[in-house]
Amino acid sequence: MEKTTFPLAIHAKDAPPRVSPSNYPPEFRERMRGRFKQPLGDLFGLGNFGVNLTRLAPQAVSALRHAHSCQDEFVFILEGYPALLTDAGTTALSPGMCAGFRAGTGDGHQLVNLSNADVVYLEVGDRTPGDTASYPDDDIQAFLGQDKKWRFTHKDGSPY
Repeated sequence: MEKTTFPLAIHAKDAPPRVSPSNYPPEFRERMRGRFKQPLGDLFGLGNFGVNLTRLAPQAVSALRHAHSCQDEFVFILEGYPALLTDAGTTALSPGMCAGFRAGTGDGHQLVNLSNADVVYLEVGDRTPGDTASYPDDDIQAFLGQDKKWRFTHKDGSPY
């Protein structure tokens, strides 16, 4: 059996970018224009949770506004001034601020870069099999399989 080796440490900004800019169905991929993810946890072989260094160009969004059933998420703002959109409204964030999104609340969240400069943040989330994601603003829902891959359907269950 071949042993995989992982780096001990890297400079986060040197991490290779995510291969696919989005795993959303084609109808939603264009809305992710201007979002650049550099997976950090994968580089070290981490399997229980993911860590990404994410950059949002001006006017870009972090994701479709969503909520997870099982997955907790956390973001830490490194650079820039994104707006956090939740069911409670809009909250201005700045460098050094962080936000957490508990699983099971149903409160959809999304970061939006309304400024003219890039936003850079760390995002952390677990990879609990069986997780689902709801999208209050769009006709889409997601299910995380045992293989840790997301599958997307319309809200009525029909496939994309």
